[in-house]
Amino acid sequence: MQAQLRIATNLARTTRVQALPHHSPYVLNSVHEALRYTSSGQHKPPKTIFSGIQPTGIPHLGNYLGALVNWVHLQRNSAPADRLFFSIVGLHALTLPQDPVKLRQERLDTLAILLAIGLDPRRSVIFCQDQVPQHAELAWMLNCTTPMGKLQRMTTWKSKIAIARNANSTDEVDESHLNLGLFAYPVLQAADILLYRATHVPVGEDQQQHLELSRDLADLFNRTHKERVFPLPQHIITPAKRILSLRDPSQKMSKSAPHPASRILLTDPPEAIDKKIKSAVTDSERGVEYDPVARPGVANLLTILDACRGLSGENPPDQGGDTSTRLETLASELSTLSHAEFKRWVSDAVQSTLAPIRDEYTRIRADESYIRDVAEAGRMRAFEVAENTMADVREVLGVGRL
Repeated sequence: MQAQLRIATNLARTTRVQALPHHSPYVLNSVHEALRYTSSGQHKPPKTIFSGIQPTGIPHLGNYLGALVNWVHLQRNSAPADRLFFSIVGLHALTLPQDPVKLRQERLDTLAILLAIGLDPRRSVIFCQDQVPQHAELAWMLNCTTPMGKLQRMTTWKSKIAIARNANSTDEVDESHLNLGLFAYPVLQAADILLYRATHVPVGEDQQQHLELSRDLADLFNRTHKERVFPLPQHIITPAKRILSLRDPSQKMSKSAPHPASRILLTDPPEAIDKKIKSAVTDSERGVEYDPVARPGVANLLTILDACRGLSGENPPDQGGDTSTRLETLASELSTLSHAEFKRWVSDAVQSTLAPIRDEYTRIRADESYIRDVAEAGRMRAFEVAENTMADVREVLGVGRL
């Protein structure tokens, strides 16, 4: 209650967040509700949307254009009855060694940036997964029925095996050096989704397999217990942008890349953005042309420019036609520019896109108590929904209350 009162006080200063009711329509059972809407034939059933992000601190431009901007788009275009859950999935971060002080700060940073890009806690439930214990509880229950073969076939696990094999330079890999968290985290990811009875999940190409596992585990649970406890979540196709490294355009932009100039962070100052784009790898060819195979560096900068123009309204993402055609048209408009002139266009567009986010982040991050209060309000709402789901799961399994 104190957290909600402090949020209301902050609203007077920031006009961003208002106190959130503890009891909300988010606790409705989405499976039964969907059946009710469908059987009535009068209403389209509401969606329950879930997505998560690991707390790695400040996201980079690729994270924003590839996923986060779509979260804001989903929030803006959702129906009033739709339920949206956006989670900072701290438990997933524990599959790698973490400095607890740094991790705590990165969770705060991530929450602040989600607010800065436009997620609104009055409309969406924004919360830390690690503050809702039902995630781990459901993950264990799903672990107990998940075939190991399914997890061994997961692309991410096979990639870890490949990395270990290359490191050891042998045909046999000692899997004892790989932890159980890495092996089983897709089950926790499924629990994240199913705990809120999500009907829709925005996913990129590299996450399709994880969503399929979530569907498989939901279906297995329902059939095993002859109860429709979980809906089978559907993927949401969103206009995601694949942004590549500024230093190596054969790789995705990533915070794990060794060179900081390979990525643009959402809070980078103008001079840092300008310097990174000026040093971005292109090629020795003259002019500007969209050819992702022969000229990947130039194509990557064109993709960034096109995405920023879309966010500014010059080229709305949903109304811009075929992406390749649009990028080819953009390249033809800029074809006579030198690389230096072209990079100035890109730098200006990125700076215009990120300036309001950076300013809003700075303002929000300065008030740490406010961020904690938003997290607590989100935790209460998420906890209520999660406990509602787990009451049904425990009842079906015969555990919990006697």
